[in-house]
Amino acid sequence: MTALQVFFLSALALTLASPIQPRVVASLNQAAFEEAQQRDAAATRAFSSTAIKTSTGQCLAVDQLSGDFRANLTPIKVAECDGSTGQQWDIITAGKHNDKAGTILVVNTLTQACMNFDPRRAAGNTVIMFSCGGRADGGGAITNSQQFAFAGGAGPVSFEPQNALGTCFAATAGNVLDQAPCKAGDASQTFTFEDGASSSPTPAPVPAKVNTAKPAASSVVASSVAAPNSAITQAPLTGGNPTTAVPVSRAGGILQPSAAAEANKKDTTATLAFTSSSLKSSTGECLTIDPLAGDFRQNLIPVTLSACTGAPGQKFDLIAKGLHNNAANSTLVVSSLTNGCLNFDDRRAKGDTVILFSCGGRADGEGGTTGSQLFAFDGGDEILLQPQSGNGAVCLAPSGRKLDSGACTGDAGQKFSIEG
Repeated sequence: MTALQVFFLSALALTLASPIQPRVVASLNQAAFEEAQQRDAAATRAFSSTAIKTSTGQCLAVDQLSGDFRANLTPIKVAECDGSTGQQWDIITAGKHNDKAGTILVVNTLTQACMNFDPRRAAGNTVIMFSCGGRADGGGAITNSQQFAFAGGAGPVSFEPQNALGTCFAATAGNVLDQAPCKAGDASQTFTFEDGASSSPTPAPVPAKVNTAKPAASSVVASSVAAPNSAITQAPLTGGNPTTAVPVSRAGGILQPSAAAEANKKDTTATLAFTSSSLKSSTGECLTIDPLAGDFRQNLIPVTLSACTGAPGQKFDLIAKGLHNNAANSTLVVSSLTNGCLNFDDRRAKGDTVILFSCGGRADGEGGTTGSQLFAFDGGDEILLQPQSGNGAVCLAPSGRKLDSGACTGDAGQKFSIEG
């Protein structure tokens, strides 16, 4: 065996023996971080700045640079206790992100993000820190993916998320927190709160200032949700899809073409009911999107209505079957320009619930199917944009020069003709 072979084998053995979580960003976008991770100063805390220890005496820890530019999607590590702020936690029993008695939020003192369980993510990456309330920009209210049953006391406790009863968080041999079926007496699933101030209302330390550089391109990304703009950018009626780093209206500030391409992949295997067609309202205007009116991945793009010109931003594919549509008699409405899906999200601010978003519902393009993007459709040249997630009560319809959500009325003003 050559010296070079010995070197590579030794390096491989070290890598396998020491699963290190790489940092995904070099720095946070400070403005986006502060917007996404806001401390609930009025919350009721069972413990403040407490350590969470495993049965082996190690501590749960967060590295704020191991996620995205907002400090979302950070994994939870198991490390030797050192008292650092990344190993301190607030245990919130009531507050603006927790209205359920007998439950807690587990909030990292360094980032102010909440411990979160997302079963839609890839195996081994379902236990993450995420903005409390479940929206990446901090605009969320309450989500049961961040609530855990709690009877009081310092433990032992287990973390069983309310959105997946029977699933518990466990410390793994790889020194990360992961999911496992709940098992009584399993030491890897038991934790204690130690060294924290019980029922203390004192404010948490403010996270250290970090660079305000725009986010670096990464294949590890967060669900991106931004606050609604005060003005809607009118779509360019002649332009195509940009392929260079140019300013965008929402989170990230600058378009990252590689991230946008990853998030909005074209489904080349899909069955198309219509291709590059216009959706025309009863008043003769066309649904229109501006590829620069969203975030750095071309998510969160609002949908407007404007005079029909045949511009690329007015063209849509209707997908009857494919990677992101497995429901009979339904369709996705996909921008032919960006490949983003028309999406209804009732968790967003009023007036900003209708957007283009990565098909499948995951901002990075990893989603499967979601009812927020499926619309009933049995053929023909007319469609009522009634999202499956609205349970038959919600329709998307013009509101001024914008597509918005509201109660279904059955009148012609909520129907769109499919042309071209």
